[in-house]
Amino acid sequence: MPPLPVAPLPADDLAHILRHTAPLWRELDGARFFITGGTGFFGLWLLETLAYARQQLDLDLKATALTRDFPAFAAKAPHLAGDAMFGWQEGDVRTFPFPPGEFSHIVHAAATSSYPVPAQEMLDTLVDGTRRVLRFAAQSRCRRLLLVSSGAVYGVQPPELPRLPETHPHAPDPLDPASAYGEGKRMAELLCAIATQQGISCVIARCFAFIGPHLPLDAHFAAGNFLSDAARGGPIHVNSDGRSLRSYLYMADLMIWLLTILLHGTPARAYNAGSDKVLSVADLARRVKTASGIMDAVLVRDPPSSAPPPRYAPDIRRAREELGLEVRIGIDEAILRTMNWMKGTTRNEH
Repeated sequence: MPPLPVAPLPADDLAHILRHTAPLWRELDGARFFITGGTGFFGLWLLETLAYARQQLDLDLKATALTRDFPAFAAKAPHLAGDAMFGWQEGDVRTFPFPPGEFSHIVHAAATSSYPVPAQEMLDTLVDGTRRVLRFAAQSRCRRLLLVSSGAVYGVQPPELPRLPETHPHAPDPLDPASAYGEGKRMAELLCAIATQQGISCVIARCFAFIGPHLPLDAHFAAGNFLSDAARGGPIHVNSDGRSLRSYLYMADLMIWLLTILLHGTPARAYNAGSDKVLSVADLARRVKTASGIMDAVLVRDPPSSAPPPRYAPDIRRAREELGLEVRIGIDEAILRTMNWMKGTTRNEH
C-alpha cells in the first residue's frame, strides 16, 4: 500500500529559512542542483526550501534528485513530485546513471543509517556512493559540493568532554561492525578532501541530532519515538535509564546551516552542524509530554547507572565564528512546531 501524502512544511518554517539566508539566494539565481538522499528526512526539507525560495524570490532555480523509487515518493509527497522545477533520477547512489547537463551545486546526503541494514551494505553505500557522486561532480562541472557527514565520525564521545570540536582526534572502533556508519562517513570525508585537491570544491557538514517534520517516528531516533508515543496518547517510553545527553537542532535552522556551509564554507574543511544546548533523553521525553498535554507518564525502562552518562553534542564555535551560524529555534518551540505539523499530516491521512 503506498504511503499517504504528507503535509507541506509550515510556511513559518520556510519563511524563517529565507529570512536568515537572504544574501545567499542572489548567489543561487541560475543554479542547477543535484541532490542525493533527496527523498529522505534532510532531502525533503531541502527540496521544499528550494521550491519556496524559487517561488518567493522569482529565481531561476532547478534541482534533480536521486531516488530509488520515484512512484513511492510521488505518492508520499505529490506537492513536490509534481513541481516542474524538479527532475528525478531513479537509481542507487552507488550505480546511478549520470543525468545529462551541468550541475552547479551538489548536495550529497544519501546514506543508509538504520542499523538493521548489514554493516557491509552500509559501508558500501557510503564509500562507493561518494566515489560515484564525485565522478559525477567532475563530469557535470560542479562548482560546490556539500557532503552531509555525521558526528559519528568522532566515535564515542569521552564523558569528560562536554562538546565535540572538529579537531577531536578520536574515531570509531574499526573492529566493531557497528562502526560501519561512522567509518563510512570518515572515508567519504577523505574522498572529498582528495577530490578538492583535484579541483572539486567540497565542503563538509558533520550533522548531529535533529527534530522537525519528516523525522522518522519508528526508527532508532529517540525524539521520533517519543513524538510517536505522544501522538498515540502516551505513555512515553524511554528505552534506557534516560541519562544520555543529547542536543537537538530544529530542521528549519539546519537548512540555514547547510545552505550557508554549501556556499561559504571553506573547501576540505568540516563544520559541526547541530545545537550545543544539551539535555538528557529523559528531559526530552518530559518536554514532549508537556508539549503534547497527555496525562500518561514518562516510563523509564532501566534504573540509573553509576557510570557517567553517554554524551553526543557538538562544539559549534567554528560555525559561529567563521559563518555566523546560530541556534535560533529552541527545543520546546521545535517540539511544538513538529507536533503541530504532525497533526496536519494526520488530518491529510483521513
